[in-house]
Amino acid sequence: MDEREVQSFLIIFSIIAFFLALTVVLLFAIFQKRKNKLLREQEAAENRFREEIIEAEVEIREETLRNISWELHDNIGQMLTLAKIQLQNADEISEPINEASETIGKCLVELRSLSKLINPDTFKNLSLVEALKLEVERFNRMKYLEASLDFNEDTFDLDKKVEVVIFRMLQEFFTNTVKHSKASKLTVKVDYNGDKLNIEAKDNGVGFDTANMEVFTGIGLSNIRNRAKLIKAKAEIVSRKGEGTQFYLTYINS
Repeated sequence: MDEREVQSFLIIFSIIAFFLALTVVLLFAIFQKRKNKLLREQEAAENRFREEIIEAEVEIREETLRNISWELHDNIGQMLTLAKIQLQNADEISEPINEASETIGKCLVELRSLSKLINPDTFKNLSLVEALKLEVERFNRMKYLEASLDFNEDTFDLDKKVEVVIFRMLQEFFTNTVKHSKASKLTVKVDYNGDKLNIEAKDNGVGFDTANMEVFTGIGLSNIRNRAKLIKAKAEIVSRKGEGTQFYLTYINS
């Protein structure tokens, strides 16, 4: 084989090797692209599944709260009303009977207020701010703590389901404040500007270590994060021992 044939062979070999390498690179690129697409589809499917699970859980809880609300209003409320009437119609009206009648009357007011607040159907007639007003008024009336609400708009153009989810998130925070924080003050600020809703709730309680997931999950605050994911809102809970707890929520109305 002379030098010219060797050169021709090397050129042909180089061309074949180049095309083989190019084919391998293209095949690898196609494989990687398909792999990434499958991973994205898998991740999207998992996210949809998680959202459906959270939404189902929320719907079950809302239905449970609706049933409890009806039970409180229709059964227990009627029994307390009957007891009050029976006391008022007693043959001998004494001071203790009057006091018992007044106590039952107060119980009825609180029962009706609570029944209204836990019933999802309430939001057909109430805005988020109006529902928060009722909650804050109840805290102050029951002397759980000193609660206040500041807002710049009474109503805003949000989907009612979104408002219900946000209110339940705040209720979760309020429940933990009343039950666990030993707080004496609770402040809530609602700011709606354009299409952006910002909510800030703070208590002056004992606080806790948010890095401790066992404590975080144990007091139910993980539900807030799950509900935030459902409506694609940003929720953050900040707390330190001895410095109270703060809840921040941002929702973009798209």
